[in-house]
Amino acid sequence: MTIVIAILILSAVIFFHELGHFLMAKANHVVVTEFAFGLGPRLLSFKKGDTTYAWRLLPFGGFCSMLGEDEEEDAEGSFTKASVWRRIVIVAAGPVFNFILAFLVSIIVICVVGSDPARVTSVPADSPAAEAGLQEGDLIVRYEGNGIANGRELSTDIDMDGIPMDSIEITYRRDGKNYKISYVPETVTRYLAGYYYTPDDDGPAEITSVMEGYPAEAAGLQAGDIITEINGTAIASSRELAEYWTEHAMDGSAVAMTVTRNGQSFQTELTPVSDTSAVLGFDFNLAREKMSPLNILKYSAGEMNYWVHLTVKSVISLLQGHFTINDLSGPIGVVDAIDQVVDETRDAGTVIMGMSLLNMLILLSANLGVMNLLPLPALDGGRLVFLLIEAVRRKPIKRNVEGMIHFAGMMLLMILMVYVAFNDVRRIF
Repeated sequence: MTIVIAILILSAVIFFHELGHFLMAKANHVVVTEFAFGLGPRLLSFKKGDTTYAWRLLPFGGFCSMLGEDEEEDAEGSFTKASVWRRIVIVAAGPVFNFILAFLVSIIVICVVGSDPARVTSVPADSPAAEAGLQEGDLIVRYEGNGIANGRELSTDIDMDGIPMDSIEITYRRDGKNYKISYVPETVTRYLAGYYYTPDDDGPAEITSVMEGYPAEAAGLQAGDIITEINGTAIASSRELAEYWTEHAMDGSAVAMTVTRNGQSFQTELTPVSDTSAVLGFDFNLAREKMSPLNILKYSAGEMNYWVHLTVKSVISLLQGHFTINDLSGPIGVVDAIDQVVDETRDAGTVIMGMSLLNMLILLSANLGVMNLLPLPALDGGRLVFLLIEAVRRKPIKRNVEGMIHFAGMMLLMILMVYVAFNDVRRIF
C-alpha cells in the first residue's frame, strides 16, 4: 500500500512538471510529438492532431517530447524555430508548475488543519527581546533579513543558521504595522556530547543525528545507534534518557555508554565539551490553527515559500559542505520516508495521515522545482542558461555542442541517481 501511495505522489509531482512544459508548448505553437504518463513501453496511446498521448508501463512521472527539442529542426512548429523568449517560457514552465502544485495542495492542507503563524507566545520581562519592545502576540515576519512565513520557517532558520551572538534583527507585526528591532542576546554555557534524539518518545533511545567534530562522533556514535545504558544506569527509552540528563546534568566528566547497533552491543566513552550559545529570548508558536479565507491564501503561499526556502538552504548547506552526497535521498528514500509517515500517523486517523502525505507532496513538488532550476546540464536550469546566453548573444550555441553537454550531464545525473539509490538501500536495510 505504501509503495502505491509513493508512486502516486511521485507521479503527480513529475506529471505536473511535464504538464507545465506541455501547456506552454501548446500555447506558444510548438508541436508536442508525445505527452506521456509513465515511462517505458507504451500500454495505451492515441493520437490527436500532432500529439501522441500515451500511458506507459512504469508509473513514475512522464515526459513531454517536442519537435526539434534536442536537434536542429527547420519544420514549422519546431522548438528551435520558436523565439528564444518563447523557449525560455516553455522550459521554465516545468519548475513553475511544481511551485503552483505546491501552492494548490497547500490550500487543501491549510483549509483542513490550518497553519502555524510565527506568533510570539511568551517573552520574559527581563529579557533583551522584551527590553527591545517585543511583546506576547507579536507576529514575527522577518528574522535576520529572511522573510518568515510560519513558525516552522523561523524554527528552521534558527536550527540551520543558529542564533547570532552579537545582534539579532527581527521585524514583527503588531496591530497591522511592522516594527524592526535589534538586540544583543543573552548567552548560556553548557556541556554537549554532540548527538540528537527525540526526548519525549517512549521508544528506544535512538540517536537521530551526530554533530560533526563533537565528542559523540569521536566516540564512534552514529545515527541509528540505540543507547541502552549511561554510567551504569539502564536506559529503556528516549524519555528515560531525557529524565536521566535532567537529574544528572553534564559537567565535563567522562560519560560511559552502552550502545546497540544492528543488534550488536558495545561500550564507548565520551567527554562532553563546553559550548556557549546565544538565547533567542522569546518563545513562538508552532501549533496549527484555523485560518480565515483570506489568510488561507496568504499562508498557502507562505507554505509553498517555506518548502522552497528549506530546499534552497539545504542546497547551499550541501555546497558549503555541511551535508554530503551521502545525505541525499532518491525515489527509494522517498518511499521509505512515506512509509514512516504512514506508520507514525496511522493511529491519528485518516485525515491526519492524508494531510501528512499531502505535506510530503508539497515538499517533493517544491524540491523538484528548485532542483530543476539549478544551472546544471540536462536539467531545466541548464537549458535556461543556454537560452539566456542565446538571448544575450542573439545567436544560439551550436546545437551539437549543447546536445553533447546535456548528454554528458544526463550520464552524470544517472550515475548520481544510482549512487543515491545504493545509499538509500544501505540506510534502510
